[in-house]
Amino acid sequence: MAAHDPMDAATNPEARRLRATPQRALLPVEPTTGIPQPPRAQPGYYPGYNVLSQQEFWDEATRTEVLDRVNHVPPIRFFTPEEAALMQAVIDRVLPQDDRDDAHKIPILPYLDERLYTKRIDGYRYENMPPEDEVFRLGLQAIDAIAGHMHEKPFMAVGPREQDEVLKTIHDGHPPAAEEIWRRLPVKHFWAMLVQDIVHVYYAHPYAWDEIGFGGPAYPRGYMRQERGEPEPWEVKEQRYAWAPPPTALSVGATSNGWAPTHPGEDQASGGEGGTH
Repeated sequence: MAAHDPMDAATNPEARRLRATPQRALLPVEPTTGIPQPPRAQPGYYPGYNVLSQQEFWDEATRTEVLDRVNHVPPIRFFTPEEAALMQAVIDRVLPQDDRDDAHKIPILPYLDERLYTKRIDGYRYENMPPEDEVFRLGLQAIDAIAGHMHEKPFMAVGPREQDEVLKTIHDGHPPAAEEIWRRLPVKHFWAMLVQDIVHVYYAHPYAWDEIGFGGPAYPRGYMRQERGEPEPWEVKEQRYAWAPPPTALSVGATSNGWAPTHPGEDQASGGEGGTH
């Protein structure tokens, strides 16, 4: 996987072109210029890192399991086509992947669908919660009802900012509509389950491991460097860069996760945070 210079947004013609497209409203921006940062194969602070390059060091069972997540995405069997489209729209707001190019977007919906279709659960359920298949169907109905109440349109017919506003009412625990559903479905438990499922699928995928510099399965090779946050020989050093949320995001004004190097374009690793440990 080719390395991408994360600091090139200000001079990249593709970034400038994106300013004139609808997609620009969804992209993170270079904070000093406001120029959208183009989607890339590998977002994150570990450019050039590719955990799959280490697959020869895994045993066969581990290798098969990890490669299946990339090469054998399960079909949609639980959600109806209409539910699947709505669920994808919700996923796109809870964990946006607009900074990824299309070839490297992580398929969250199919794995969530597979869990519900095969009835794979955590082994417990809150006593005031319905079964998990009902949870997601009821939740989707409630999300559409809130969108209708707030914007007089279905969730999929409003823009990203309005969708965020709808989901924030659930996050805050004060949905303004679908009262009958929320009597059956405690809003805090629903939000926790929704986010947990989405995050679990995302960070179980090798592309996400590349993004965060995770070394992947340690078995059977194991790790050698256990102290001072030093990367293993097959890992790369952290290279942070400045970014800010899209201008329409509700997170604008919050503390950014970005970090600007002392000198623009300089590769730096914060002390003790290189690699994965």
